[in-house]
Amino acid sequence: MENDNEPAAPEPSAGPFAQSHVRLTDPKALRAYSHPTRMQLVGLLRLRGPLTATEAAQLTGQSVASCSYHLRMLAKHGLVEEDESGTGRQKPWRATARYTSWPDHSDDPAVAEASTALSTMVAETWFERVLRAIETRGTLPREWQEAEEFSDEVLFLLPAELKELRTDITALLDKYADRADPARRPEGALPVEFLRIAYARQEGDYGGDPR
Repeated sequence: MENDNEPAAPEPSAGPFAQSHVRLTDPKALRAYSHPTRMQLVGLLRLRGPLTATEAAQLTGQSVASCSYHLRMLAKHGLVEEDESGTGRQKPWRATARYTSWPDHSDDPAVAEASTALSTMVAETWFERVLRAIETRGTLPREWQEAEEFSDEVLFLLPAELKELRTDITALLDKYADRADPARRPEGALPVEFLRIAYARQEGDYGGDPR
């Protein structure tokens, strides 16, 4: 899936997309994106490039009508758009940006509630994928199994230090940003989902670490 809620700086290159980020701030847009099929469609368009509703239906297992509806809803909020290079009755759709971001906090209760709901949906989607990756990793070549990582680290940081760490990681990952363009991917490259989750532990959440 797409990498969401990225820090704003440094700004990653947009690559083949019109822009680096689509930022959702309206509660209606936040709620509209909080749908597993819509997240899946945006992720497919970012990963595979332009797709028609028929092609998207084949990949997702949804009906063409369902995909068409969800793509139109995504377009309404600026997450996808029709690819003008297409021909025929069905024009393909493309993602407008590499990432979707939304407020980490808001003084507006409606925005805060919708943002929390969206973040929760994204986290659930991520961890469903992590579980599938663990269950199926035995099917990968040994070199991929050895390269994958499942670990965590507890650091004692100040807020400014955590922001600096996020910025540094963004810069490292941006070295590979141009590979969003299929023509720039080296032979043998696979899509690797690199999860980034950093949060301050709350009181009472100081049990033993799993790793």
